[in-house]
Formats: sequence, C-alpha cells, structure tokens
Amino acid sequence: MSRARLIARIALFAALVYVCSWMLAMIPNVKVTFFIIFTAGFVWGAPAGMLVGAVGTGLWSLFNPYGPVAIPILVAQVAGSALCGLVGTIFRSTGLYDGSTLFVRTALIICGLLCTLAYYLPVSAVDAWVFQPFRERLLAGIPWVGIALASNAIIFPLLFGVARLLYDRENARP
Repeated sequence: MSRARLIARIALFAALVYVCSWMLAMIPNVKVTFFIIFTAGFVWGAPAGMLVGAVGTGLWSLFNPYGPVAIPILVAQVAGSALCGLVGTIFRSTGLYDGSTLFVRTALIICGLLCTLAYYLPVSAVDAWVFQPFRERLLAGIPWVGIALASNAIIFPLLFGVARLLYDRENARP
C-alpha cells in the first residue's frame, strides 16, 4: 500500500474515532472507539493503529462537549488509546482470528478487556493523582471501568466481522 493511501486511512480512522466519541458521549464509558483503534492496528499494523488512537483520542480530549481535559490526563488518554492499536496488531500476528468461532470470540473478548485496561489503568491512576484524594478517587472509578469492560466484551466480538472484511479487502489489493 502506498504511503499516501495509508496516511489517508489513518486520518479517516482518527476522524472516525473523534466522530464516534461524539455519538456516544451521552452514554458513559461505552466506547466503540477502542474497537476502531484495534481494527486499525489489526489491518495496517502497530504504527498506523497507534497513530489512529493517539490522534483520534487527542482530538476528542481537546475538543469535546465537556471541555478539554487536564494535560496529564490527556497524555494518559492518548497513550492508553494508542495501545489499543498495538493490541490489534498483536492479535493479527498470533493468527487467532482464523480459529473456531468460539475461540475467536473468546480471544476478541480478551482483546476488548486488554484495550479497556490499557486505557483505563493509566487514565484512572493519573486522574486520581491529579484530583486527589488518590485512593478514594481511584476506587470511585471502578464501577465506570466495569461498564467499559462489559461493553467492550460485547462490542469486540460483535463488530469483528467488519474488521475482518476490511483486513481481507486490504490484503486483496495489488
């Protein structure tokens, strides 16, 4: 794939992360964006997936309806989101997506959980550190992380057919 074509795809997926963040802003901690970033990593590799996560989340963190986030939290959000692209690349490199349906779904649930934790562990820790008291703030966030874990355990296996179709289509191109 040409460099220009890959850059266009990264930009498109980063914009998709931003737009989908807007769409789901009223539903706390349900994030299809993790799956979009995961898909970019799965289809185009770690650098592309990580860039989609960093740019898309960076835009959302700076320009969202609730106002921009504190800089330390922004850094944690961008880094955590970028890791979702890496998870997608690792999933592709293992070849697990070619197994039995039950096996693939189980692996995708694990990927959804990994992406969620890769994002929320640093974000929750930095948020608690910035806004204090650390322990109480961190504990208060656990139910919200639970919502994200549960939703991504559903979203990843549910939407993976789209990612697989895109992967197959991209690999069929000359």
